[in-house]
Amino acid sequence: ACVDLAVEELDPRRIDDVAAVAFAVPMHTATRVALAAVEAVRGLHPDMAVCLFGLYAEAGAEALRAAGGGAAFAGEYVDDLVRWAGDLARSPAQAGEVATTTSLTPSASPLPLRTALPGLDRYAGLAVGDEVRTAGYVEATRGCTQSCRHCPVPVVYRGRLRKVDPAAVLADVDQLVEMGARHITFGDPDFLCSPPHARRVVEALTRRHGDITFDVTTKVSHILANADLWPGFAAAGLLFVTTAVECLDDTILSLLDKGHTAADAHRAVALLESHGIDARPSFLPFTPWTTLDGVADILDFVLDHDMVDVVEAVQYSLRLLIPPGSLLLDLPELAAHLDGYDRDRFTWDWHAADARVDALSRDVAAAVETAKARGDDPSTTFGAVYGLVAAASGRDPGRARTAASAPRSGRPRLTEAWFCCAEPTADQLAPAELDRRC
Repeated sequence: ACVDLAVEELDPRRIDDVAAVAFAVPMHTATRVALAAVEAVRGLHPDMAVCLFGLYAEAGAEALRAAGGGAAFAGEYVDDLVRWAGDLARSPAQAGEVATTTSLTPSASPLPLRTALPGLDRYAGLAVGDEVRTAGYVEATRGCTQSCRHCPVPVVYRGRLRKVDPAAVLADVDQLVEMGARHITFGDPDFLCSPPHARRVVEALTRRHGDITFDVTTKVSHILANADLWPGFAAAGLLFVTTAVECLDDTILSLLDKGHTAADAHRAVALLESHGIDARPSFLPFTPWTTLDGVADILDFVLDHDMVDVVEAVQYSLRLLIPPGSLLLDLPELAAHLDGYDRDRFTWDWHAADARVDALSRDVAAAVETAKARGDDPSTTFGAVYGLVAAASGRDPGRARTAASAPRSGRPRLTEAWFCCAEPTADQLAPAELDRRC
């Protein structure tokens, strides 16, 4: 049985007759929701065998031990997870034992049992103008060859990439299309870690489902290094590319080991747009080293590239996430900014070098939450945020009013904001609060 805590509440009756519960933890927010659910499950069944599996399983192992023990499987977890279930079936007495493994040996890529999940209409769709198309999610690779310091993937995969057989990817796409998907999101940490593999997957998708559109995520540097791919990808149905610009401060980009500069970010966006592909940048406006001008530069970047209706408002409020084991903790430049580890929030607290930046962070976050609650359109929200940033940094707020007055409409986007490597929002953590009351 499967319960997706992102869209469903945890009904206690669902776990009355099961022997074990496994929690998927592919991201930080999912881990916080899962750990709250572990408490709920253990409150009802103190001896229940539990485990975490996925990218954040190793990082969450300590919290799991504090919650009464269990297993944690990171990296290529499938074989370990199956073995754990089999061992419990043979010897239930092992339920309380702690086993933490991070396997990098390629595991099986079984066809996901999609029918165990709620229907695709319960998840993010593709919005094109006033139309919302059903979307599906697949991965063509696992892991990543890069070493961005704020990313959780290098902590686990250590520069290794695991390619999924294109036939397996297409088999999953087949069942998603049968379920109604008209758009596919490739959720790989970086779709272009292996350009030849990416090309094979896209070619296979086009042959099988020529009318399906898709989007991918990749680094700014990979956009520029693979300029020859974009014409073919555009013809195959690529609508937009999510790319982690993060900020326009070269010093911070270097500290994060992003592998690109502010100038590169401008060039990458222009390259994609020259082929009719929207660039959807993700940002990390607030870090320990952020300046007021640095935040303003991000908003000016949005204006320069006419992205007011492309960038999700939450992107303007995101703060750097430093979870257990983060590569950032090895940076000497970070030590003076750390304020201690918060076990409840599963992250290290930090402060900016300029206290005004932290104050601005709180103001922007409040403005974005208020705008979302009111249902404000992107230009109105952007104007409010730009006003706050302009007042703090001394920029002219008039530019935002002029440039955002007539944003383009109908550009394709997912109906749910995507971001990573940042502290979760209150909305994202709502399932955790529900589970605590279970």
